[in-house]
Amino acid sequence: MRDKKLLRIALRYRAIYLDIDPKEIDLETKPTPAVLAFVARLRENGFSVNEDLLHALCMVSATELADITAVIDDVMGVKLNWATLVKGWNVPTGETRADHLITFFANLIGGAKVGLEGCTLPCGCFIPEGTFPLERYTGCPFCGTPFTTANFVYKGQASKLKELRLFTEEDLKQVYQSLLASPTPLDATQKDSFEKLIDIYGLPDNVEISMKETAMLAVKHLVANGQQAQAQALLKTPTDILRYLWYEKTGYVQIIEPRTLIAQARRFYYHMFGPLNQSEYAGKEMKKKLKLKYDRKHCQCVASWINNLALSPQQATENMNAKRGMWVRMIRALRLGEYSRRKGYEHLADILDAFYRQEQPTWLGILQQARNSRDTQTVLQMLKQRPGLFARSLFATMLRFGCEETMEAFEQVTDQMPPRLLLSLGNAAEKYFDPDATRTAHPITGYTISISKNKLLSLYSPADLRAMVARVKQCYILSLKHSFAAQTTKAKTIYIAPSLFDIPISVGDRSATIQDTSCALMGTRFPVEGDAVRLFLQWGKGLHAQPLDMDISCHIAFENGKTEECAYYRLKATGAKHGGDIRAIPEMVGTAEYIELSLPELAEAGAKYVTFTANAYSCGALSPNLVVGWMNSAYPMKVSEKTGVAYDPSCVQHMVRISENNLSRGLVFGVLDVDEREITWLEMPFIFQNIQGCDFTAVNALLQRLRNKLSIGQLLEIKAEAQHLSLAPSPDEADEAYTYEWALNPAEVSALLNM
Repeated sequence: MRDKKLLRIALRYRAIYLDIDPKEIDLETKPTPAVLAFVARLRENGFSVNEDLLHALCMVSATELADITAVIDDVMGVKLNWATLVKGWNVPTGETRADHLITFFANLIGGAKVGLEGCTLPCGCFIPEGTFPLERYTGCPFCGTPFTTANFVYKGQASKLKELRLFTEEDLKQVYQSLLASPTPLDATQKDSFEKLIDIYGLPDNVEISMKETAMLAVKHLVANGQQAQAQALLKTPTDILRYLWYEKTGYVQIIEPRTLIAQARRFYYHMFGPLNQSEYAGKEMKKKLKLKYDRKHCQCVASWINNLALSPQQATENMNAKRGMWVRMIRALRLGEYSRRKGYEHLADILDAFYRQEQPTWLGILQQARNSRDTQTVLQMLKQRPGLFARSLFATMLRFGCEETMEAFEQVTDQMPPRLLLSLGNAAEKYFDPDATRTAHPITGYTISISKNKLLSLYSPADLRAMVARVKQCYILSLKHSFAAQTTKAKTIYIAPSLFDIPISVGDRSATIQDTSCALMGTRFPVEGDAVRLFLQWGKGLHAQPLDMDISCHIAFENGKTEECAYYRLKATGAKHGGDIRAIPEMVGTAEYIELSLPELAEAGAKYVTFTANAYSCGALSPNLVVGWMNSAYPMKVSEKTGVAYDPSCVQHMVRISENNLSRGLVFGVLDVDEREITWLEMPFIFQNIQGCDFTAVNALLQRLRNKLSIGQLLEIKAEAQHLSLAPSPDEADEAYTYEWALNPAEVSALLNM
């Protein structure tokens, strides 16, 4: 079990974990028949091996090679059901809305009972003669119930293989350390890897974890292993304690207010068809779920944590005020008032006394009063006391109190801020100060909203606004250069892979999907090799047979402003074909839907962009373990004329898996630029039942924001300039080499900003 977990983690970094000593690898060893057979199986799944890994494989037994093959097959989903509703769906069936309407009325009046000619299917639906061509379907074309499953997938059609390298115990420990030290929030893939690694390696002594969300994962591990006292070192404020308690209750490492979760449950279980709408029931159930109840052992543990905080009662109270309503509930549920009267809990008693009395004005209250009275000097002096808050309110402060005065004060505290915070300001400045730009926000509740512009923008001329953008960018670039220059390095040369200039730095992008075969950062661009891109959606793995309707769709935008959609209600659009709408899953193996895009047809019709989406038509969020992605190959990809299977793991260019605690009902997962023949991987959640509820203005705004972000390559160029490093033509000739494989570990990339 341990090795299987490590294998899965290594595969995310394009590697295979082997429990060997790399010093014992013999580069002269000839591959054994078992190794050659293993490499052939890898090739069928779209992977190849480098030379070091090839010789290292000779050091493990055939049984271990078989176990590795089984893990890779499981990750790539080759044992699942990939049959679709239509056989040979690359040739349209010709079904129309009239077929559905006639069938609906035929079933309404009893069909066969009243003497209509037709066929009654195993699901109970009556299909009148002359409607759907039943010989073309593997299930019911009316209700979407599949009757056929397929126990095979195509293999080895790919024109390009993904090279795997060797990972040893030391490499995985290095990954673990990079996750612990990450200066940016871990995405869902990193969280999953971190939870597996901390269970295997434990938490190092005297570890410093900079991210609060990562610290919560570590606290969970310590508490689960009975080490509550050791967890105290990671819980430095009341908010940290509240964050952990709420994470334990809801599974989310961010503090999401109860009313927000209740409203979210209502949105998830809303259905456009009234009788299926369960929104009110879902809201009541979520309210029950969020009721607090703790045993004595838990209460004493939390009381001790608060009592041992190294904060004064006034500091602790100010920290608690931001979530005052939640703290009132927690204090009652945890019986903290009772524990505060016990001997040894005097500090807890002082904190609760200060919390309820509210005698001293809070820092934020004083700041707001100074803002309202337009006291510029007081506002700027107070903001300098809290650089992080200053950074988050910088743009609004510049508009309200003037650019030069604000930036002069801000530059006095930039050395106290992490570079990632300054970088995020530089990325956001252009959009914020553009009165015509569409700005978006991605709340942790799983949907995307458009933000209205700041009204104060109208007070400034375009030249003034451009000057503000330039001032912010100058500030963060100078700060980055100073940070890099302050680092000591013996390197003289640096190699920067060209592909890194297409990958934006991940700052502020929270990914809620798990990438089991790579760790691409949002905004990464994938070139399209062939003339077809095949989207796929697979869901229902490990679930019993039941109605569960997930949909894959795409939105096509043309140069002339026209748009088309290819979805369950329109199986054929310009340059796009859908494999059929499945609304129920078979037992345990799940089911699949596909869309194939023809780039020559799209280009000829003047298509500009194609947006890929997946969504839950059934009530609730996207199904856990749902897999979505796209395939691409320079050679034609087959479609089965018997089962409709069109999946080939070797052709998968990118795929993601929905995590257990996702907060989205729909997901935009890619945008195809038809002219450039490249796909941008992005993740934008939305909350509607189908693609028609997706805000494509917000999609374009997110895409533009990702394109405007500083890329990894550009950041490394700043590093090279600051440290006077010359560019090397290849990794072998460089003292420091930054390759695409290095960028597969987002925590390592983020470490550049942890200066």
